[in-house]
Amino acid sequence: MNIKNRLQGKKILIVDDEPDVLETLEELLTMCKIETASTFDEAWNLLGTHYYDLAILDIMGVQGYRLLELANEREIPAVMLTAHAMDPDNVVKSFHEGAAYFLPKDEMANIVSYLNDILEAKEKGKSTWEKWLERLGAFFDARFGPDWQAKDKEFWDKYMYM
Repeated sequence: MNIKNRLQGKKILIVDDEPDVLETLEELLTMCKIETASTFDEAWNLLGTHYYDLAILDIMGVQGYRLLELANEREIPAVMLTAHAMDPDNVVKSFHEGAAYFLPKDEMANIVSYLNDILEAKEKGKSTWEKWLERLGAFFDARFGPDWQAKDKEFWDKYMYM
């Protein structure tokens, strides 16, 4: 299935306190029905009263992990998007708290591919994290060093290399 066809018409909530991030993601996801929020309260209201196929949640500035709790309650797959919480601990936290994906803002240009991965995994009943390390492993190796997974070796062995 074509990536754009899988995303075609999907309703996505994008939450970020940076207007340029909201604008960039809207431009990249023109095949989707986009709603945006720039504050926690606005996002909480939208998540609590509307259904979305996906949510893209900034971690910092809008209390992304609290929003993730509501997204999970509503069974809305959520991508944790960040520039300032870019560390291995937040990767692990995102996984454990039920995020569908953890995405550095440096990788926003490839959002269509990542969202496609999530939708494809959901369709097949697989983990949304299955392709995550394959796609982003080199990015994190370059960012954190080749042994960045060593601190949480048990986690990586158990959840990511099954």
